[in-house]
Amino acid sequence: MCPATLSYSSNSCLNARNEIFSSKKCKTKLPIRADQVLTVSPKKREQSIHELLSVQGISHTHRRVREVVWKQTNVTNEYLCCRNPRFDPMFLDEAYELCRKICEEYAKTFYLGTKLMTEDRQKAIWAIYVWCRRTDELVDGPNADYMNNSVLDRWEQRLEDIFNNKPYDMLDAALTDTICKFPLDIKPFKDMIDGMRMDTRKSRYANFQELYMYCYCVAGTVGLMSVPIMGIAPECSVSAQTVYNAALHLGIGNQLTNILRDVGEDALRGRVYLPQDELAQFGIRDEDVFARKVTDQWREFMKEQIRRARFYFNLAEDGASHLNKASRWPVWSSLILYRKILDAIEENDYDNLTKRAYVGRAKKLVTLPVSYARALSLPSLAIQ
Repeated sequence: MCPATLSYSSNSCLNARNEIFSSKKCKTKLPIRADQVLTVSPKKREQSIHELLSVQGISHTHRRVREVVWKQTNVTNEYLCCRNPRFDPMFLDEAYELCRKICEEYAKTFYLGTKLMTEDRQKAIWAIYVWCRRTDELVDGPNADYMNNSVLDRWEQRLEDIFNNKPYDMLDAALTDTICKFPLDIKPFKDMIDGMRMDTRKSRYANFQELYMYCYCVAGTVGLMSVPIMGIAPECSVSAQTVYNAALHLGIGNQLTNILRDVGEDALRGRVYLPQDELAQFGIRDEDVFARKVTDQWREFMKEQIRRARFYFNLAEDGASHLNKASRWPVWSSLILYRKILDAIEENDYDNLTKRAYVGRAKKLVTLPVSYARALSLPSLAIQ
């Protein structure tokens, strides 16, 4: 990249950013309720896990979310203009076009859903998708064997440079420009990197509380990043917090579904992304997962895990239809398609150890008009 292409904001603008995104004052306005931590007793196995476990006991995660919501909803247009790095327009067009191509290639259904969004929102959501994909590739991509904490530390420093108008390459520049147009806080991006760190040091999760934190970091954060881009409908009758919560729940549901879909593949890598205490309640050990034998105990265990994922998808509906109308289609597409992955696991008789549940192209195409209709529905109708 030619250094002359970039023009950086003044220190006064960066100081203004720090005043908004690091203000102690904002933290005092965020009362945190300590939620009761619930566990599943073996004596209550007949009671659905999802009835006992919602967003339970993750008060520290709730605090993160509330802080991000406050910061991202209290940024003025004057501040956004102040931090504009003023890239060359032709350079930016090329950067966003590269992001568009990557999104189109690797997330075809989601990409189609973005086509109804305004041009600025399209470009921004493509830039965020690309950064998230590149972050995920650090631990799941072809160079994952070389991954270590120092690599993630350098990636986090690079993220800070992006937010300080010092992008390293063209794709970074697209995100820098997006940050200058939309009120995005760095915290969800950093939390995603923390999720990658979990992948480098953890292959087991003792309980759902630990697993929830992982799901928040690697997927729930995407929802927090996306809401400022997609926008909240002007006629929205619920609070911004409700919409952000729905976005978070969609990310949690998506990641729980990914985990259930990929159990067999993860087992081959020596990983078990399932709550150890709940496996034990059904008499299942890690060795049983690695043996990839589908037993009656496994089927019953899977039924409860699927119910939990659906529970989060139901929560996500509460806010999906309060987004800006032009931005709802990709969200509803995600909701419907991921639910169909859960359906596919059931259709495979809960064998996700030797079979990978997937939604075929034909079924995906059928869901597009359904999700489009949901996107255009009034909130009261969409969540019925």
